[in-house]
Parts: sequence; structure tokens; C-alpha cells
Amino acid sequence: MNEMKERLCNIEQTYKVFQQQQFTFIAALEHSRENAHDRIKPISSIGQVQMYTDHYYNNHKRILLMFLSTCADLGRLCQQQETLQSGSTTTNILLDKCKILVNHSTNLSTVQAKYPHDVVNHLSCDEARNGGVVSLILVVLDCMKKWVAHSEKLPCHMMQSGWPSTSSQSCPT
Repeated sequence: MNEMKERLCNIEQTYKVFQQQQFTFIAALEHSRENAHDRIKPISSIGQVQMYTDHYYNNHKRILLMFLSTCADLGRLCQQQETLQSGSTTTNILLDKCKILVNHSTNLSTVQAKYPHDVVNHLSCDEARNGGVVSLILVVLDCMKKWVAHSEKLPCHMMQSGWPSTSSQSCPT
């Protein structure tokens, strides 16, 4: 669990850097849509951002790659969470939500960060044009923090690794 919390913290640090460049990210999405001649519908998936990054010239490719890299890190963290068997309905629901959100083909057009995130106020118009990819990382991070919080409340024996063990496992303190 400590390793997972450390990875989550590292992703949050990356997100803070990304958040400082949010307007550059939005500009990159807009330029990508222009280059793809696809200005009518919003960007609706991680896969669409990947396609724009791979196939259309963009001066801001670095920020698109940072977004994709962070999404990949979140996906790996979901896989790590999956190896911990919680048995809790709440943690299972949170994990399923995260896995769905970081899936490359999931339609994110309705994803929107909830308050108290001050970023949401400034970016709501951009979300309307660029879909939920603008809020995706923030929403998944919130969901994963809730997963950790609920998991830490569970009895020790419910949070053991799903892998077989040769010795008796105990929860670290």
C-alpha cells in the first residue's frame, strides 16, 4: 500500500506541473483539432488525443505527450490497485470507475471535475469544446485518493496482495 501511495504522490506531482501548463494543453488540443479538420465535435477519448499526437503536427506535442504519459501512469496504478484484494464494494466501484476512465476508447465527453477544484471554473468553456480530457486526470486522481482512503479503513486481512505467498502476510504499520 505504501508503494501505491508513493506512486500516487508522484503522479500528483506530475499533475501539478501539467496543471501549470493547462492553457498550453488546451491550445495544443485546439491546434490538433484544426490540423485534423475536426473542429465540430469535442475530443472524446484518450485514444483521440493519442491519434492527434501521432498523426498531426503540433507545436505543443510535449504537453500532449505529458498528458498521455500521465494517463498511462494512472492506468498502471489501476493495475497495481487491482492486485490488492479489498473485497469492499466501495473500493471495487472506485477502481472500476478509474479503469473505465483511463481506457483509451472510453467516451470522456461528459467527464467533468467537481468542486472545489478552482481549475474547473476557468476551464468550463474549454471543456465544452475539448471534452472531458481537460478534467480527466483530476477526476481519476480524486477517485484514486478515495480508493486509498477507503482501503486504509479496511481490516488488514482484506488488503493483502492477490498473489500467493509462502509466508503469512501482515499489514505494515
